[in-house]
This record gives sequence, structure tokens and C-alpha cells, in this order.
Amino acid sequence: MTHVLAIANQKGGVGKTTTAINLAASLVGLGKTVLLLDFDPQGNASSGIGAIRDEETLTAYHWLSEDCAFDDVRQTRPAGMDVIPSDENLTAVETQLLTSEDRTVRLRNRLGARDREYDYTIIDCPPSLNVLTVNAFVCATGVLVPLQCEYFPLEGLTSLLNTVERIRSAGNPGLRVEGLLRTMYDPRLSLTQAVSRQLFQHFPDVVYRTVIPRNVRLAEAPSHGVPVLLYEPNSKGSTAYTALANEIVRRHARASRAA
Repeated sequence: MTHVLAIANQKGGVGKTTTAINLAASLVGLGKTVLLLDFDPQGNASSGIGAIRDEETLTAYHWLSEDCAFDDVRQTRPAGMDVIPSDENLTAVETQLLTSEDRTVRLRNRLGARDREYDYTIIDCPPSLNVLTVNAFVCATGVLVPLQCEYFPLEGLTSLLNTVERIRSAGNPGLRVEGLLRTMYDPRLSLTQAVSRQLFQHFPDVVYRTVIPRNVRLAEAPSHGVPVLLYEPNSKGSTAYTALANEIVRRHARASRAA
């Protein structure tokens, strides 16, 4: 079964792009075929994975606004995954979509059945609940929410969950919250422990057991254009994302057996 996971949180700085890159690489490490779709105009996932982005390179902007062929936009990176890169031009697509009849389904229409070629499609969403994020949710099977164990990130969680529910009702009934991922985790802090308890109290079935610690190697890897799994495979960050990939694959395997 193909899984399309939108990595989303309208609050920036919570490890969204770090999670998209390193989860994708860790799934490849488990033998899965993976497409990483950079759907954020900042293009950080593209640069963090070493995607080519020059004046001649076709990006998500060309794919969505000019109907370029999927194969003309797709790149294969050394990490073993396929990537659709992005840059600041994607902002123009966001503006275009606001007045288009297909404003919420453009990505689903462009992607078509191509996602079925992969075990996992990972979509790095913008840090806002805008029309690009809605497009990602419309074609996703699940939403993975990275968040820090602090109170401000929790405030925005309700809005995101409400958006997921609206998309479920409006045309993607199979969409669900894939999981809540605790990032930049420091168990020594009492606030971290308190927020973790709240998450398990209110969302016991979707909080991942895996946590992503604060880790210097995770922060350094993007400047080298590779995931931490290739930059420093023995680091705590690499170990954590490998554990997350295993947890996700196990969950999906159990769900398939129960279906």
C-alpha cells in the first residue's frame, strides 16, 4: 500500500523539514521506495537533501503552474530517494491557486497515480495552513505533526487538527492524523515532561513513542546537503529517525493485517 504523509505544522522551527528529510532517508534505509516532495517555497528540504536548483532546473513551480511532466521535475539524490525540488517561485503558485477552480486539488491532479510507484511519498508542507498545505492534505493519507514539548506549539495544534477534519469532510475521507512527533526533546526539563503527559492524555493513540532529541549533527547535516543518516550515521539524531521510520512501518503493517 502507498502512504502519502504530509509533514505539517503552522508553527515554524519545530523540526518539520528536518523530519521530512530524515524520515524519508530512514525509510529508504529500511528498503522502502520514497518520493520527497518539497512543497515549501523556502525550499529548505531541497537544499537539505542536495537537490539541484539552478536557473535551468525545473521545480515544483513548473510542475504545478506549467503542467511540466513529472519525470522532467523529479531528481534522484544520493540518499536513494526521488525528490521534487522547490524554491521561492512556488509562492506564485500559491497566489495563482487562490482564484483557480482546482485550487484545492491541483497537487492531487498533477500527482495522479505517480505516488503509487512509491511505498512512501513525504510532503514537506509550508509552515502555515495555507492553500499549499490544503493541497497536500487533500492528496495525503496521513498528517504527521512535529512539535516541541512547549505550550506555544500546542496552541496551534487545535487549528491544524480542525483543518484535517475539514479536509476529511470535504473530499478526502481517508485522511487521518498519522502521528504527533515530539522534537527537540529534552527529558531533563519539567515542561517537556508535563507537555508529554498532556499529549498522551489527549491523543493516546497517535503520539509516537519515538522522540527526536536536540542534536548538533541534525543541525549540521543540511549544510552538507545530506540527511543525518549519511552525514553521521551513529549520531543520536540518526538513531532517532531510524527508530521513527521503524515505528511507522510497524504501525502500517499492523493496520494492514487488521484491515
